[in-house]
Amino acid sequence: MTPTSPRFRWSPATRLLIAAVGELCVVTLLVWLLPAVAFGDDTRFVAPLTPAAVVRGYDPPAQRWLPGHRGVDLSAAPGVAVRAAGDGRVRFAGEVAGRPVVSIRHTDDMITTYEPVRASVREGQSVRRGTVIGVVVAGHPGCPAVACLHWGARRGSGHAAVYLNPMALLGAVRVRLKPVEAGALRPAGGLADGPPVTVPR
Repeated sequence: MTPTSPRFRWSPATRLLIAAVGELCVVTLLVWLLPAVAFGDDTRFVAPLTPAAVVRGYDPPAQRWLPGHRGVDLSAAPGVAVRAAGDGRVRFAGEVAGRPVVSIRHTDDMITTYEPVRASVREGQSVRRGTVIGVVVAGHPGCPAVACLHWGARRGSGHAAVYLNPMALLGAVRVRLKPVEAGALRPAGGLADGPPVTVPR
């Protein structure tokens, strides 16, 4: 008869450490993957300026017809080179309402825009991530710096366009969910005296 060996058990501290390392690995993987998944795009994006100092953030309007800031303003100096954020094809290079603009169509109907930029590329030209597409010129309205590059991102065009925070292409956006104030929403179906419903916003 052979003696039975005692069953091996991890100490509580060791189990806690293993769980923490596992969670850290999952979070790291998500941080690396989520920008590409969120935009349905395998292309890795880079900032159009280095450094990319945001002086006016993304502030979309509540309704598409209201005023807002559908992009970010990056601090620049006149003449600084602007680079394509990702691989794509130049969709437009010219003037819109007297301002020089470049827009690039990437895969999966993603479009990035850059203004005011004096283009060094032409419409239809293929560009790679980091390709110089022009230089910043002064004169962007509302710019608190010497000059600003307005960088925008959207899916689709016209009435179907959905504007996005371009900093999310770089994985530089933190999502925070906040509950709606209690009593702000009630269940559908006319149950006026039902309990309030809270949803993330």
